[in-house]
Amino acid sequence: MRLQGKVAVITGGASGIGAASVSRFIQEGARVVIGDIQRGPGEAFAAQFGDKAAFAVCDVTKEEQVAALVDLAVSHFGQLDIMFNNAGIVGAVGPVDTTPGPEWNLTIDILLNGVFYGMKHAARVMKPRGTGSIISMASTAGLMGGLGPHAYAAAKHAVVGLTKNVGAELCRFGIRVNAIAAASMATPMVAAVLTGDPGNIEEAKRILAGASPLRDRPGLAEDVANAALWLASDESGYTNGHTLTTDAGITVGATATGPNFAEYAPMIREAGRTGL
Repeated sequence: MRLQGKVAVITGGASGIGAASVSRFIQEGARVVIGDIQRGPGEAFAAQFGDKAAFAVCDVTKEEQVAALVDLAVSHFGQLDIMFNNAGIVGAVGPVDTTPGPEWNLTIDILLNGVFYGMKHAARVMKPRGTGSIISMASTAGLMGGLGPHAYAAAKHAVVGLTKNVGAELCRFGIRVNAIAAASMATPMVAAVLTGDPGNIEEAKRILAGASPLRDRPGLAEDVANAALWLASDESGYTNGHTLTTDAGITVGATATGPNFAEYAPMIREAGRTGL
C-alpha cells in the first residue's frame, strides 16, 4: 500500500504501460483518473476498479483536455498527488529526407507537447498543496542515437531535458519531476511493430527475449509500472530531475552477445606487446 491515500492521473492509461501502471497503482492503494483517446476500452477498463478509478477521454495534443483531466482528479477524488505523462505513439518513421512535415509535427505534438501540458497543469494544482510527483515517459531513444525514428528520438530527448528543467523549478514547491527511459517492452504498440499484430504480445515477448541483454528475459509493461510506482511513492522522496532506465543495461552498452574482451587474454601493451 505504498500509494495509500494518493490520487494519480495516468494518460494513455487504457492499454500497454499505462494500463499496467493503473493496475499497479490501484493495487498499492491509489485512486486513479485514466485518460485515453480510446473511449470504449478506457471506460471498460476503469469499470473493473469500481470507485477506485475514473475515466475521461483525453487527446494529449489538446491542452484543454489535459487540463480537464487534472481538474477531474481534483473534483472527483479531492486532490492530485501523481501525474504520469505516459501517452505516446511511435509516430513518423523513415529517413530524414522523406519524413513528412505533418507526421513530424503530430509526433512532436503527442510525445512532447502532451508531456508539457501534463507537467503544466499538474504543477498548477500541486504547487498550492506543496507536494507531488510528476513522471513522464522518455525512452532509451531519448538517451542514445539510433534507437528510434527521428521525431520519436527528438521528442524523447526533449522529455529528458524538460524533466531536468521543470524538476529544477518545482522542487522548491515540494514537487519532484522524473522520467522513465524504457527499451522496447512487450506492449501492443511494440507488438504491432514487431509482428504486425498489436494483440500478439506472446510473440513480441519471444522476439524481445532473444534480443535482451538479460538472457531470455523480455521487458514487460509491468517493469515500467514498477519503476513508475517507485517514482510515485515516498520511497523516492529525494529523487528529482532523474531519468530512470528500464532497459536491461542497453544504454550502458549491454548486449545479448556480451561485451568485447569478455574472455581473459594477456594484457595488451604498446607496440603490439602483450603480457606483463
